[in-house]
Amino acid sequence: MTASTPDVLIVGGGIGGLALALSCHQAGISCRVFEAAAEVLPLGVGINLLPHAMRELSELGLAEALATRGIETRELAFYSRDGQFIFKEPRGRYAGYDWPQLSVHRADLHRVMLEAVRERLGADAVRLGHRCIRVDQNPSRVTLHFDNGHFQHGNVAIGCDGIHSAVRLQLFPDQGPPQYSGVNMWRGVARWPAFLGGATMISTGWMTVGKTVIYPIRPGTPETDGKQLINWVAEIEQPEAVRQDWTGRGRLADMMPAFAGLTFDFLDITAMIESTEEILEYPMVDRDPLERWSFGRLTLLGDAAHPMYPRGSNGAGQAIVDARFLTGRIREHGATPEALLAYEAVRNPATARVVLTNRTDPPDSILREVWQRSGGKRFERIEDVISAEELQAISDRYKKIAGFDRETLRARPSFV
Repeated sequence: MTASTPDVLIVGGGIGGLALALSCHQAGISCRVFEAAAEVLPLGVGINLLPHAMRELSELGLAEALATRGIETRELAFYSRDGQFIFKEPRGRYAGYDWPQLSVHRADLHRVMLEAVRERLGADAVRLGHRCIRVDQNPSRVTLHFDNGHFQHGNVAIGCDGIHSAVRLQLFPDQGPPQYSGVNMWRGVARWPAFLGGATMISTGWMTVGKTVIYPIRPGTPETDGKQLINWVAEIEQPEAVRQDWTGRGRLADMMPAFAGLTFDFLDITAMIESTEEILEYPMVDRDPLERWSFGRLTLLGDAAHPMYPRGSNGAGQAIVDARFLTGRIREHGATPEALLAYEAVRNPATARVVLTNRTDPPDSILREVWQRSGGKRFERIEDVISAEELQAISDRYKKIAGFDRETLRARPSFV
């Protein structure tokens, strides 16, 4: 055990855990992060940070560092599998928000946050090689036990250790594995010439026959001949799930021919996918919302609390909002069970709505509606299939449920 006893013990050094550490530091609350991995590696591919997440990251002083590494998204556009235009709308500051929508490599986001934690909280603020195996508590304190024999006392502990959370498993030992949606996903990044102006996120097709989400995450440089780093996700309905391993390697043969022959006027999707050096695979999974997260001096945050389908570009954003809101409650009530209950009372129902909406009516359900109404066939005019008002309503409805509609976000007081 360390000599000092932090107010907040954070289990997991991912995006949610680091956002919580930075927020606690900003609020003058002592904390320490414990991460199972022995080494920080540049994992993952692209991530989209919506305005509600960028507001919180901006208030943490990270916006400038992130902007130099990512791409500020100008618009989101939907196309049929044949490349027929369906719908588009401006995003972030181009839509009148006070904060941008930013597309960035997950490793770049994590690096910026980790460096900020170490700079502001100290080099030892994040303890690597500390896998939490048990959490004990009594009326006055909580204790984390790690697989290396170490332990740490604190006032409250927050499980930020992801969809396969050890903390959640201790609280809910009979939960079973995450639930498979019937859709598998392949992800990758490729150096490719900019398309549609270099700041557009596109979504195409539908999961029945193959859906893609594509957007740039790093600017081009002279060393890359001006080619941007493009993130792509390919999704297809399949009866059996691939393995649940975020670093699991995928093969072209497993996803083709569903994504063969996708060549639009502005982008050869198939060629871009085939040029990818490393493909990752993962099933689209989530868990049913929990009735409660908090047990005395212990609670959950981010994917440990509310894992959701990656539809709507919203998972990391909700974890960041969790962290900021929880910090505000700890500042208000102290590092106490009351603070955790106040956090859960607001964030549990809010994120439950997002989990359920991501199953049925996220923004990409625009593609589902067009696919179903057109019978998967080419159409002369999108207006003959679905009205512009219906398409906009789907997008606007999700913004409100996820908490980033422009008016609400602008009017909301700061969490911390």
